[in-house]
Amino acid sequence: MTFGKDAFRRDDALLYAVGAAAVTTLVSIRVFEILMAVALVILIVTRGRWRVPPVWLPLGLFLVGTLVSLFASAHGDLGHIREGLPQVRKFYVYFMLFLVTSAVRTVREIRWMAIGWALAATLSSLWALQQFFEKYRAAERAHQNFYTSYVDARITGFMGHWMTLSAELMMALLVIGALVFFAKERSGIIWLVASAVPVSAALALTWTRSMWLGTLCGGVYLIWYWKRWALAAVPVLVAGLLVANPLDIRERAASALWPHEGQTDSNNHRAELRRIGWEMIKAHPWLGVGAEQVARQYRDYIRPDMSQPQASQYYGHLENNYLQYAAERGVPTMLALLWVIGWALLDFARALYRLPPGAGERWVLQAAIAVIVSVLVSGWYSWNLNNSEVLAMFLAVMGSGYTAMWQVEARLAKPAGAGTTARFVRQSAQ
Repeated sequence: MTFGKDAFRRDDALLYAVGAAAVTTLVSIRVFEILMAVALVILIVTRGRWRVPPVWLPLGLFLVGTLVSLFASAHGDLGHIREGLPQVRKFYVYFMLFLVTSAVRTVREIRWMAIGWALAATLSSLWALQQFFEKYRAAERAHQNFYTSYVDARITGFMGHWMTLSAELMMALLVIGALVFFAKERSGIIWLVASAVPVSAALALTWTRSMWLGTLCGGVYLIWYWKRWALAAVPVLVAGLLVANPLDIRERAASALWPHEGQTDSNNHRAELRRIGWEMIKAHPWLGVGAEQVARQYRDYIRPDMSQPQASQYYGHLENNYLQYAAERGVPTMLALLWVIGWALLDFARALYRLPPGAGERWVLQAAIAVIVSVLVSGWYSWNLNNSEVLAMFLAVMGSGYTAMWQVEARLAKPAGAGTTARFVRQSAQ
């Protein structure tokens, strides 16, 4: 990196574009994709240096596997290939990982990006809460049962669907938690704590049980490494929430085990989808049925002992990251994606283990691990990584983790007091 005036301008332009793209994943898919394009142009035109994380190899295998699956399953049918092109166009979103690692160089810069996520999540949550109370009043005026009227038309915030909103709020809340628990710089912590209130409320009112579970697992991880004794408060808070039952939260939580009376059993539907996916995997273990073909071919894999499709249920995907990718693209391609995530998780855990006491990178690494845990857990009940906004934010968090990891390696490589470089590393860690 050159330290001239023009170099700083180029670096700043790239950083601002990438940071804005990462933050606006919580606001608009069009906006963040445009900002990603701007960042890519800046990086290419200025001949900026790409910093490539080590997961590039399994990620490349995942993308190649997707293409191989698409063309192999098409058997020369161009219509089939055209149907799968949305998954090929989604390759563009994966640039977010490399843009973040190339543009974001310090923990201070990651902190500003995290504050942006907190602000965007707060605004989206406030809008979602307004949506909720409008829906609640509408159900009262219509003398409808609120549960049945709301469960299929929930709050979305700035997003187009409640699953998208809840997955993003889950990740934003865990990043906020990591900042509050582990950041060395304490300025603005009170504001961050305050922002967690509407974000938590909106997440609860999305009624997305998979994201609740993912948030719980990621939150327990953070609390365990913050103050283990505080874990005792978690079951107390959960029990208190269920007893108080604000706005039918208890009924929604209980529906994970006992379907709500009068409602189609989404638990059984997910179980049926898993069986359909398993039949697809058994029939096509290596290459799958092809991208975007689960929705078009699922009827061919319904066994006689399985329930027939219901008009009230959605069969567009399998509501499961692991089965969906394996059924669509084959088991090897699904394992390549898990390799990406597992490799990153191991890298961040190792960096934490090597971290010197009091290092400023701790909160970033803890946030990245907590987010990965939450996405892995919630992904058993949702295809959350197919959503462009969720995927882009997830990759931005992963890229931030690699920036922090590289900073840890630089810190360990240079002894304290090694002149200008050591001072630069110490300043970067703040």
